[in-house]
Amino acid sequence: MRKASRTIAVALAAALLSTLAVSASASTPGADRRLTHDASDPGYVTSYLIATGDASYEAQDATIQECSQSKGRQNEPAISVDPRNTGVILGSSNDYCGVYNDGADTEGAPIPSGPIWLGYYRSENAGTSFTSSLVPGYPGDPTPFASRAHIRTASSGDPVIAWDNFGNAYFGSESSDDPAGSLKTFGDVWVGRYRNPDAPTASGFTTLNDGKEFVYSNVVAKGSSAPNLLGKFNDKTAIEADRSGACPGLNGTGNVYFANSRFFGNRGGSSIYFSRSTDQARTWSHPMNLSPAGRNVQFADIAITGNGHVYVVWVSDDTIAYVRSTDCGATFSPQRTLVGFIPNSASDVSEPQGSRGTSPADQEPGSEEAGTEQGDARDCGSLYDHCQSGYTFFRRDTQVRASADQQGNNEFVYLVYDASIPDTVTAADSTYSTVPGDQVGQAGIYFVRMNGNTGAHTSPTLIDPSDHTNGVGHQIFPDINVDQGSMHAIWWDSRNDPAYDVHRPIGNDAGGHVYRSLDAFGASAAVSANPSWTIARLSDVTTAPNYEQFDGRAVPFAGDYLYISSVGSFSYGVWTDWRDTRGAVAGHDDLREAMNPDEDDTGTPAYPGSVPADVYQCRHLTASGDVSGDTCPRAGGLDQNIYGDLTP
Repeated sequence: MRKASRTIAVALAAALLSTLAVSASASTPGADRRLTHDASDPGYVTSYLIATGDASYEAQDATIQECSQSKGRQNEPAISVDPRNTGVILGSSNDYCGVYNDGADTEGAPIPSGPIWLGYYRSENAGTSFTSSLVPGYPGDPTPFASRAHIRTASSGDPVIAWDNFGNAYFGSESSDDPAGSLKTFGDVWVGRYRNPDAPTASGFTTLNDGKEFVYSNVVAKGSSAPNLLGKFNDKTAIEADRSGACPGLNGTGNVYFANSRFFGNRGGSSIYFSRSTDQARTWSHPMNLSPAGRNVQFADIAITGNGHVYVVWVSDDTIAYVRSTDCGATFSPQRTLVGFIPNSASDVSEPQGSRGTSPADQEPGSEEAGTEQGDARDCGSLYDHCQSGYTFFRRDTQVRASADQQGNNEFVYLVYDASIPDTVTAADSTYSTVPGDQVGQAGIYFVRMNGNTGAHTSPTLIDPSDHTNGVGHQIFPDINVDQGSMHAIWWDSRNDPAYDVHRPIGNDAGGHVYRSLDAFGASAAVSANPSWTIARLSDVTTAPNYEQFDGRAVPFAGDYLYISSVGSFSYGVWTDWRDTRGAVAGHDDLREAMNPDEDDTGTPAYPGSVPADVYQCRHLTASGDVSGDTCPRAGGLDQNIYGDLTP
């Protein structure tokens, strides 16, 4: 483990803190900004340093040191704009930057035994720049903030963020791995609170310090310990804080609400559970089951109207379901169905080729991206993640997001979801499909406004019908935020995919070659039953989402969502991005595939614009004839990042 000197750490800390004080404005949309500075540009610092200015723990923190040089993976971003000061924006993600923080094996391959954790990315200049850190409590955290983390896990993910009206930011998470290193997956969910360290009456008080000091994290609900997610496992998180004033909570700061899917590995099935905190996330109510029935129940989200009514929405099989609370989350109505849809969820038939690598360096922590056995597959790649179609693609499922105007005086809830456009559904021409019954369809982002008092809703309409009209791409992973009469949405769009065909996964041609194919798009409109949307491309670079960076360099993973946050007309969106990923070249491809080469190994000059699905890696044959683990994981092959931008 390479250690920076104390002198260097202090100098770096001073430079980073000075950038936090910069104030600037930017156009809408502006240049893309990177939230995850894991390439020594300038690197990561501890949350303790950000809050206190004390750099004495920087050189002691092996995880932060690794994060600063890792060029690692980040996905499933979250973002939240401070309602008291739009200059302050907090972000997070599943951050793998510390995975290789604990030495190498006998073949020189760094061992991925470090934590996957929640990032803490802070901007004090309206998103012009971010300082990168981690939420305290990760294994090996040497700072005084570690003792404030009252959680039991060695890895965390699925970050979600919410602000109250008093400078408190709440970070929600699911967690899995056993700190003792066993195969148990705890499946807990927890929430951490950040506050403004200034006394509100102090002469030096400034809202620029909102959400700066980590106060504590506490478990919302525990899972049951069992290997490989076979117990009770809480996942797919959602969080919201009451800013309406109707549900005041402790000292008038507002209730905090949390929802998640609960999966039952041994007996199958899932349910949506809900908890509330009336004391700033110190304690939580016993989780309440909101969905007594449903086979595919997940992707919960929470919306709060201006009178403090709470709505929880989710996907239930092929419908959007919801419940309503009129008593500040104490009780809820029975489950109701809002609309049905034709799903658009990637699927194939797994056909493993070769064997899983035996090197410890290929046994990564976490289980969310694990390979499959023969049968159904939600994502496809190489080796043990190979599928019959020969395509390489990341997992995705139809999901729903919801928001309401907490400053409004109505009972409207605004929803977006990605589903198949009915008149595009047709028979699949391979084992790859997106619609049940061996069919495929073009995915589009639908918008619905619901009147919570009556249950009446508008007919689902496409936010941007141009992709459908022109037959040029899929729209997936939507999010929406509504505040002070303005609506803002974000999604991934593949209209710039040069190989687009409804029969194939995003970024794949008929021969299985992969391409740069995804952009983040955003839209805004005044609240309305039939809004007129202003639409813009957010990302400056079309990105290639099918790099095989997970499950031992065998399959792509893009996370499960994008995120947007707004205060009035100001809005900021974030997405996962691969513009910095280094693709494989001859001599730095996957040696394990020598006997089972894919069409996508190193890119094919005969297919202009194609990129390799294999990432840059360094492997060699060992004395026993096995293939070593990747000895250069910091060379850029795993450089997946979070980017953001102002949105329309």
